[in-house]
Amino acid sequence: MTVSRLQHIPGIGVDIVGDAADAAHDPDMLRLENLDTDLRPPLIALDVTRRAIDDDAANSYLPFHGRRGLREAATAHVGRIAGRDYDPAAGCAIVAGGLNGVLNALLATVEPGQEVVIGDPVYAGLVNRIRLAGGVPRHVPCRPTPTGWRTDPAELAAAVGPKTAAVLVMSPAMPTGDLLGHAHWDALAPAVAERDCWVIYDAAMERIRFDGQAPEHPAAHPQLAEHTITVGSASKELRLIGWRVGWVVGPPRIMADVALVGMANVVTPVGIAQQAVAAALDAPDADADVAAATGIWRQRCDLILSELADYPCVRPHGGWSLLIDTTALGLTPAEASERLFRHGKVAATPMAGWGPHGDHHLRLVFANEPVERLDGLRDRFVAAFG
Repeated sequence: MTVSRLQHIPGIGVDIVGDAADAAHDPDMLRLENLDTDLRPPLIALDVTRRAIDDDAANSYLPFHGRRGLREAATAHVGRIAGRDYDPAAGCAIVAGGLNGVLNALLATVEPGQEVVIGDPVYAGLVNRIRLAGGVPRHVPCRPTPTGWRTDPAELAAAVGPKTAAVLVMSPAMPTGDLLGHAHWDALAPAVAERDCWVIYDAAMERIRFDGQAPEHPAAHPQLAEHTITVGSASKELRLIGWRVGWVVGPPRIMADVALVGMANVVTPVGIAQQAVAAALDAPDADADVAAATGIWRQRCDLILSELADYPCVRPHGGWSLLIDTTALGLTPAEASERLFRHGKVAATPMAGWGPHGDHHLRLVFANEPVERLDGLRDRFVAAFG
């Protein structure tokens, strides 16, 4: 029997489509269902990882909250983008990937029954973690426009109410690629201050922007600095998915609780991966490396939008994925996914459980297939949908 905390937590769908694609053993299948990427991690991270295998200190539970070098690198990285100084000892905990950090932050800030403001559509894994923590998702619509997705700053702020424990935001948002910025932080600041709640900022993709602009971090806002918890990850920007390393950075008044949750949850992050991530964050060419990868991902995104110009796609402003409104095709996302898989040899994820409006959309991930294989995507759609 399912325990009560799982009654409203469906799967994310990616595993089902991914397993089916693996089982097909078809090299012609386009893998657009999962947030993997074929772009290699930074070379320095690979070199440091190889050396760590022979480092006895890396084969240890200690230190429980992450090695000092990585905590220094993570706080310097977040501090540079946010324009703030963070204490590596009291203001940072290393975690086993970004979503582990999100769950730890939620468990440290949300009482059962309290609300967490979050976008819609949105990654189901974030919604599910709110529910695991006993929270209640309060969705704010992210609406499609002719130029891409947009969240109204006033609506975001208005969602903060007497039951709000936290506002969970991501920019670029996953899976829409919507960008949040200064206008949203200006609108949020009075509401957050009035309710004394938290902003949990998922920074996993913050530099993967297609406008070439720097991230607009909520902690850079003077009224939000002491209310913002930043959760970062090596998985997306640094392409270190299998390393399972992330970080949580924030004010010491909450970080002690976040670290305590970490001790009761995963206990300690991956030892042999930590110094590699620190080296990648500290590398002099780190921003250029992310920018180069972003340029490739944008090229793939633009090609898909061009190939599918006759289909109801919505342009993302960053990230790794774009969405198609399948209701405009007269299909549910699950039906569209099945037809694409069977007739077009395209693996794509239907977004059931990805917010109330996720049920209208199919997600295409453009991080894992080169342009040479994406060329001709329109023909695959025609084969599936006519």
